[in-house]
Amino acid sequence: MIEIQEVTKRYDRHTYALKGITASLRERVTTVIGRNGAGKTTLIRILSTQLFPTKGTATIEGLDILKETKKVREIISSIPQESQLIGILSPLEQMQLYLMARGFTASQAKEESKHALDELELYDYRNAPSDTLSGGMKRKVFVAMALAAKAPVIFLDEPTTGLDPLSRIEVWSAIKRLSSKIILTTHYMEEAQELSNEVVVIDQGNIITHGAIGNLLSSFGGKMRAEKMDGEEYDIKIANVAIKYIEKERVDEFIAKGYDIKRINLDDIFLSKGVMLES
Repeated sequence: MIEIQEVTKRYDRHTYALKGITASLRERVTTVIGRNGAGKTTLIRILSTQLFPTKGTATIEGLDILKETKKVREIISSIPQESQLIGILSPLEQMQLYLMARGFTASQAKEESKHALDELELYDYRNAPSDTLSGGMKRKVFVAMALAAKAPVIFLDEPTTGLDPLSRIEVWSAIKRLSSKIILTTHYMEEAQELSNEVVVIDQGNIITHGAIGNLLSSFGGKMRAEKMDGEEYDIKIANVAIKYIEKERVDEFIAKGYDIKRINLDDIFLSKGVMLES
């Protein structure tokens, strides 16, 4: 469990990245979603002890991130979005170095690295120069690092940003094999829906909603989303796209009016809260 208590991050007198957020993250996979600048990465950096909050604190497995930083670092693994492999080193070499830095012996690091690479279907590429791997395979190597480290808590900051759809699915599959508590950030709603048990939606440094995906979507009461360019009936209008939430009994009526009908998904949480994700 992760308990976040009034965490604030201020960079200057008027610039706040986080504005006193409080939350209990209890599920195995929690996804933090929000647009650029919302505060997602700042939160992850604070929880993973890479950045100190201006105010407030958090506990991970009962350990205070400020008072027990060293102990927290022993039970977490963090894969930042900007992580890059060293091109001339192979996945096996990269992983061995990472695990030895975490305190594994050379023999333990080699054994655990091989096992993790095999489990994530990377074993055949263990000795290939990393710069010959695809984008998806490179990100899978980082997931393999987290798997081999056996950390109880893993932070993954936008692990699939910039990947093609096939590579993204490969990384999703790798993440699903992890048994640790995972905190994930992403821009992609389908990724959050595919991987997580609960979501935390952040906008402008505040949590605007938090809960199990099923509970959040159930707030729409089984409605459907109707969309039409320049539609005359709408609950929300984005540019010239009219969006109307309708009962299932009215689907045929809106189809006849030229509306496209879609199932409710996590995008609608943002639409209903007035928050738009950047593509």
